Amino acid sequence: MRRTFLVISIIALVVSFLLAWYISKNWYVIFGALFLFSCMGYYDMLQTKHTIRRIYPIFGRLRYVMEELRPKIYQYFIESDIDGRPINRIDRSTVYQRAKLDNDTMPFGTQLDVYAPGYEWICHSIAPKSFKTLDHDPRIVFGNKDCSQPYSGSILNISAMSYGSLSANAVEAMNGGAKIGNFAHNTGEGGLSDYHLKQGGDIIWQIGTGYFGCRDEQGNFSPLLFSEKARIPNVKMIEIKISQGAKPGHGGILPAAKNTPEIARIRHIQPGTTVESPPYHTAFNSPKELIDFIKQLRELSGGKPVGFKLCIGHKSEFIAICKAMISQDTYPDFITVDGGEGGTGAAPQEFSNYVGAPLLDGLAFVDDILRGLNIREHIKIIASGKIMTGFHIARAAALGADACNCARAMMLAVGCIQALQCNTNRCPTGVATQNPKLTKGLVVEDKKLRVANYHKYTVKTFVEMMGAAGLNRMQDITRSHVYRRISLTSMFTFEEIYPSIPPGALVKGSIPEKHRHDFAYADENHWGWPSIGSWSEESSKDKAVS
Repeated sequence: MRRTFLVISIIALVVSFLLAWYISKNWYVIFGALFLFSCMGYYDMLQTKHTIRRIYPIFGRLRYVMEELRPKIYQYFIESDIDGRPINRIDRSTVYQRAKLDNDTMPFGTQLDVYAPGYEWICHSIAPKSFKTLDHDPRIVFGNKDCSQPYSGSILNISAMSYGSLSANAVEAMNGGAKIGNFAHNTGEGGLSDYHLKQGGDIIWQIGTGYFGCRDEQGNFSPLLFSEKARIPNVKMIEIKISQGAKPGHGGILPAAKNTPEIARIRHIQPGTTVESPPYHTAFNSPKELIDFIKQLRELSGGKPVGFKLCIGHKSEFIAICKAMISQDTYPDFITVDGGEGGTGAAPQEFSNYVGAPLLDGLAFVDDILRGLNIREHIKIIASGKIMTGFHIARAAALGADACNCARAMMLAVGCIQALQCNTNRCPTGVATQNPKLTKGLVVEDKKLRVANYHKYTVKTFVEMMGAAGLNRMQDITRSHVYRRISLTSMFTFEEIYPSIPPGALVKGSIPEKHRHDFAYADENHWGWPSIGSWSEESSKDKAVS
């Protein structure tokens, strides 16, 4: 190919030049184009970094063109309505239709394979409730015995997405939608920006490991800065981010291209640098210290609800946190359970794909432990992780969620087309970029209405699903209401898949076999899991006792 290209290029250049010299000067245009391509080909032959281009000059570059076009061709011409990833086209279309007030009904029956393993459905009742009699704006009160400013929140809110990861217009549109629809907007760990406050929507301020917006010059937590911002009236709740579904155990990443001077000012960092948040908190170093930190934030905020967000990893660590709550008689007002399938930002693929418990497993576990220890009454549970539709809310509620947060659905509502460019600063719809040439295409006044519409009609559909099941309230749904197909001839309820632990059972010592090691190694003074040696030693003791 190299020899062939060299011969053809030389012949083409000579012939086109002679034609231009003797026949017509118009041939100089052809000669110029051939000269340009020939130079590119010679460069390809001489460079040493790209094998394909070195062997196939010019033509090897088509590989990059095809790689660029592949996701677009697949999304628009190849994928079916049900196999798109990470969000299939049916769910994406539902978000778009509700946001735009288009017809969101489906013709000719389901496209899902209802006999395939994994298919899920909710039981309906022969005596359903009249939709007109149901509350179409169900609320949940966050705030326990130590909270002096409880918050009445919607059952569906905007999940954590930072300004920096999202554009200013996207953040403002989401908050404007939250204001119209009377629901809450989580800031993400990137700090409380002007765009979170401009539209006046309710705010859940997330405090991550970088303490952005409330950090000192060394990057440590600053009580003074936190107190100033936490007492802003729009800030309704405080959320400590321990881990997130996109990359549990890994700090957040802000690419240098997105770290503008304005973002640096908001976060108290240096502009133009890649910012990697620490994977751990420096304000506390044990479950017991976490509870102390929750108590401190509640006092500094003037008594507002304080909770924490995590994706379940070592179960013993969550149990240790619960032990610390009980020993200090201090409880978070809420716990946000994120699933390993969640995430809107940049993350190493190993962390996105292989770290952290999926939402349903983590959610069932958290609800079981809190009920089993008789402390569920103090704590509300928020589910976060690929919540898109009314059924997803119902499914999460069956496993114990009091409310849900969604992120990617809200991105779709403001115009995201799942171009999968979130980590490149080249988002074509201006949602996940800081490029002003792209962000100007996102009009806040239009998109905030779409966010409010999506929220309203998704909650409405969920309420109607509750009515179809013969239920009046979200709190009435149980694990027995939702089924999952296991095989062609076998289907189980969530109660059978995730057997619930009776209230107070863990206090009485009735610890299920699958949780005994977790309880044995749960230490409120330390994080972590025992080494192999200590595990083997403990196993030997168990065998000796038995």
